[in-house]
Amino acid sequence: MKLLHCPSISTYKPKLHSQDCPFSRRNSVDFVSIGRKSRISVAVVNAAADSGRGVKVETAATAVVVEKPMIERHRFEVLPGKPLPFGATATDGGVNFAVFSSHATSATLCLITLSDLPQKRVTVQIFLDPLANKTGDVWHVFLKGDFENMLYGYKFDGKFSPEEGHFFDSSQIVLDPYAKATVSRGEYGVLGPADDCWPPMAGMVPSAADQFDWEGDLPLKFPQRDVVIYEMHVRGYTNHESSGTKFPGTYRGVVEKLDHLKELGVNCIELMPCHEFNELEYYSYNSVLGDYKFNFWGYSTVNFFSPMGRYSSAGLSNCGLGAINEFKYLVKEAHKRGIEVIMDVVFNHTAEGNENGPIVSFRGVDNSVFYMLAPKGEFYNYSGCGNTFNCNHPIVRQFIVDCLRYWVTEMHVDGFRFDLASILTRSSSLWDAVNVYGNSTDVDVITTGTPLTSPPLIDMISNDPILRGVKLIAEAWDCGGLYQVGTFPHWGIWSEWNGKYRDIVRQFIKGTDGFSGALAECLCGSPNLYQEGGRNPWNSINFVCAHDGFTLADLVTYNDKHNLANGEDNKDGENHNNSWNCGEEGEFASISVKKLRKRQMRNFFLCLMVSQGVPMIYMGDEYGHTKGGNNNTYCHDNYINYFRWDKKDESSSEFFRFCCLVTKFRHECESLGLDGFPTAERLQWHGHAPGTPDWSETSRFVAFTLVDKVKGELYVAFNASHLPVTITLPDRPGYRWQPLVDTGKPAPYDFLTDDLPGRETAAKQYSHFLDANQYPMLSYSSIILLLSTDDDA
Repeated sequence: MKLLHCPSISTYKPKLHSQDCPFSRRNSVDFVSIGRKSRISVAVVNAAADSGRGVKVETAATAVVVEKPMIERHRFEVLPGKPLPFGATATDGGVNFAVFSSHATSATLCLITLSDLPQKRVTVQIFLDPLANKTGDVWHVFLKGDFENMLYGYKFDGKFSPEEGHFFDSSQIVLDPYAKATVSRGEYGVLGPADDCWPPMAGMVPSAADQFDWEGDLPLKFPQRDVVIYEMHVRGYTNHESSGTKFPGTYRGVVEKLDHLKELGVNCIELMPCHEFNELEYYSYNSVLGDYKFNFWGYSTVNFFSPMGRYSSAGLSNCGLGAINEFKYLVKEAHKRGIEVIMDVVFNHTAEGNENGPIVSFRGVDNSVFYMLAPKGEFYNYSGCGNTFNCNHPIVRQFIVDCLRYWVTEMHVDGFRFDLASILTRSSSLWDAVNVYGNSTDVDVITTGTPLTSPPLIDMISNDPILRGVKLIAEAWDCGGLYQVGTFPHWGIWSEWNGKYRDIVRQFIKGTDGFSGALAECLCGSPNLYQEGGRNPWNSINFVCAHDGFTLADLVTYNDKHNLANGEDNKDGENHNNSWNCGEEGEFASISVKKLRKRQMRNFFLCLMVSQGVPMIYMGDEYGHTKGGNNNTYCHDNYINYFRWDKKDESSSEFFRFCCLVTKFRHECESLGLDGFPTAERLQWHGHAPGTPDWSETSRFVAFTLVDKVKGELYVAFNASHLPVTITLPDRPGYRWQPLVDTGKPAPYDFLTDDLPGRETAAKQYSHFLDANQYPMLSYSSIILLLSTDDDA
């Protein structure tokens, strides 16, 4: 357990409270307050004065004078409103605003024009009367008026007492957790006014007229066993100049390059975080590369309902509606091409960090509810990022479910991958007998952060009538040491990133002793992990590489990480990568080493595609993208993380052809995406001789035959030894084994397609071996043979 202790805050100044100033107008009442200039923001009121004169505000604390002309269109009729639904909800008559805060003593709705936002000016403030505008712990108000170019946020007052878990500050305008679009800066990587890395943020005020033409779009609902996932970074996919896209680095840019994924055989993209985050969070000069560090990956959410605005070519158009519609456009166009869209979501922590972090949203709304706190207010840090979202608190878990439903019903996404999902199974700060059972019991006390066998949040998601029908994938570990691969609470529908698959396949392919039996489990969909709990092979998301760690090309090029470009003296990133450089470290190597590396890349990809379970490809691995041995590229908005379309298109990049063909072959085979784990009726294991597998500690050879209703029968073998071997094939009277894939052969003969020039000649090279029911395999190579009748041979 890691706790970040709260230091004394000697620099904290007393808060300046606004003065309420009601104005009457005809038959309606505007509750408008004149705010004060604080150390954070300037609040200016466009009061409803018929005279049209400006309002002059001067405070003794700041001696700042702000003059703003009256604008008639900012008149609003103010009504009590309703406590549900949360967020800003548009109707034909106006907009209802509702926000939860159980510990705030007062709340003020702040309306801000798009032009006022950069200057940190509040255009209209509406004080919420605790009697008329509060139901239970929900503050609410209904407004009628002209909301053109209008944004909103809140000010909350209450205790500023970090040791009690409260960070209320009435000078801060905080973002509504339920805001559907977040507006701050319009262009990626551009600093705010006065070089501010955290410029003011506000939510979009919705309109009942906001519509999007889905053109009849419906969820694809592919059986998960048939899915091939592609982990993608939206900006990184098209931002390199070689992409040639009209809208590089955006959702529209991705649409321009969806045909590449179709060619590769991908039918599901997993988008790295696309919830609103601040890419300037880590902004600092990097003397190693002479550029600036960014929060490139985006695992630091500001708002969970808002699509990342600066991934949109629309910028700030329509106060964030442009970003919403552009994300919808991506989903719609992907579905048209038969590609599902899964979102990588980060409900384990937020961008507000520990007690020294900024007050942006959740902390200013109700810190002690939204974050997992120790008794003296310290932040639990199971995420490794300063705070831990209090996921199993009743309010927070309902928030998460509401958010997921929104992305499914309104944005049409097909599922979610949950980052550090083990945090979602930990008990909340309020996990005690009274809160759980309604009264004191004799059961053992469950302390904050204890793993729960039936966590309420996972229960709610798993049994939700909307969410149980989408794809749910857990990264079943966290930074607090909780590792749940194979044991994540699943209700029969959750899948897991199978980190054990990654580690075992890496070890075996590079020739480590003692992994032949473990590889066999991986090839079968890891029944050792999932069968006993009632799950199936498709509950295993198989991967060799992902955003976090080496790329596939670097996995066979480097023994050690090379992260100096991060500016952290190579101290960051994972030290144990199970990689092998094939004899020489780095890209500059002998011809023989480079040939072996190409062979190993083909071996890894082939293993991924012939394994039961769901394969996941990391963006760029299909052409051999390198990050120069950097296994932690979270901070680089440059060529290191960008997809290199020029490299993919090079004639020498024959690996892409191999990947396309192997993926296509997987889709064609009925047997490589089974609903259940393969049995002896379908699968047989072999060694150097048929029916004699070698599971000994020193074995580096694994082979199997698999009966396929489409292809007939497959023979697949992996030789991870440094020595070549000639194997004897299973005897099938009246049939003959024919070569299809051999990673030991140079391209394009590594995959023998029917239209390949010289195919017959290549196949006949081993005809004398096949006549004797044998086949020679190079060291570090793998093969697929197909059974055909003697007449077809």
